[in-house]
Amino acid sequence: MNHPEHVLAHLTFWRKEISQQLAEWIEHCDGAVAVDRHARVVWISKPYLEALGLTRPEDALGRHILELTPHSQMPEVVETGRPILLDIWTVSERSFVISRVPLKDEHGEVIGALGFVLYESSKHIKPLLAKFARLQSQLECTQSALLLARSNKYTLADMVGHSSAMQQLKRAARQDSTVLLLGETGTGKELLAHAIHAESARTGKPFVAINVAAIPDSLLEAELFGAAAGAYTGADRKGRLGKIQLADGGTLFLDEIGDMPLNLQAKLLRVLQEKEVEPLGSNRVCPVDLRVIAATSADLPRRVADGSFRADLYYRLNVLPLTLPPLRQRLDDLPSLCEFILARLAEKTGSLPRDIDAAALALLREQRWPGNLRQLRNTLEQAVAMTDGDTLGATELRPFLPDPSPAAPPARTLADAVAATERQMIQAALAEQQGRVVDAARQLGVSRATLYKKLAQYGLGGHEG
Repeated sequence: MNHPEHVLAHLTFWRKEISQQLAEWIEHCDGAVAVDRHARVVWISKPYLEALGLTRPEDALGRHILELTPHSQMPEVVETGRPILLDIWTVSERSFVISRVPLKDEHGEVIGALGFVLYESSKHIKPLLAKFARLQSQLECTQSALLLARSNKYTLADMVGHSSAMQQLKRAARQDSTVLLLGETGTGKELLAHAIHAESARTGKPFVAINVAAIPDSLLEAELFGAAAGAYTGADRKGRLGKIQLADGGTLFLDEIGDMPLNLQAKLLRVLQEKEVEPLGSNRVCPVDLRVIAATSADLPRRVADGSFRADLYYRLNVLPLTLPPLRQRLDDLPSLCEFILARLAEKTGSLPRDIDAAALALLREQRWPGNLRQLRNTLEQAVAMTDGDTLGATELRPFLPDPSPAAPPARTLADAVAATERQMIQAALAEQQGRVVDAARQLGVSRATLYKKLAQYGLGGHEG
């Protein structure tokens, strides 16, 4: 009969043997790595180190696992405490079946995770890997198709107009340089940025847009430059790519660049000069290849003079300045613009385009158009939605123009009444402040970003001055 102490000694012996042999096997398998509770590398095997193209363990130790393998699921194992027993890991065109298991202390608390290769692909799993490869190829094709659709949202054909200013813009847009788009709010700067991208050698690659004025300063750095895992409280545990990295290979459109804080201007200048980006909270720089198109309605030379905009960044952006004329200076284009906008609105609803008669065009010519093309589109869209018939005349358009006649129909709902009042208050504030958005926002008691959103919503315009 076995005594309890003999059984205990027997179990202790075999546990030690198993642990030792497992450790030796993991050490010499095709790859293994261990991370701590923060998913930082604490140990890495030589084969894994070589597979990553590194030569010394010091090159990996202490770094977040996602810096070495961006799609690793080790952080998930650490966070959930649940193993991922079977997965496929591909590196340098080699595929491996791997396991990831949590590491726990004597109290059962997760202190890290261990990932190791079970075996390289063999004839037993080749059919599965072939299916995986087909699915991966299909996914890449789908992503490419979506990217192409996004990249070519607008072309120069969408830049409607025959005025001399518009013809000069179209010719300049085909050059391959950093572009600075100037002009009042609503003149179509983002549309032109899309068109420039579509005409460039980067067409088919990402077109990524960000409105600097619409994002709080505290969030703009992470939004633009990205953030490493755990860079700040509430940060994504896997880190996040910023707009700059998302635009790699393509075009980055920075709208309202004049509102960028000075500290971020310095980081953007480095991106333009060195072609590399350093995410928030990271000690690594990532190479990027992109074209920058910036836009502003502000007076940048004046901001350079008062010190709120860096002169070196201004000169770096001001390689090919293009000024978009306000709508009041290109009224000869009104018939073509209205025809184009009405055709686009019909495409959205699947209906026939509405016509617009001479009396309506004459009424439109009388307007000041502080909101430029955005305001024109908003006016036509409202008229199409709220009226019937095949043709828009002056009677149909007048209620949707500033200071409508007393015969305009009353608001149909409370939401309509609130929107109408809000629109009138914004127009009055802009008029009182000579169109200055910052001063109008202060008068209305709202943030500048909020007012910009309202200007876009109601098709109104203003300027930074």
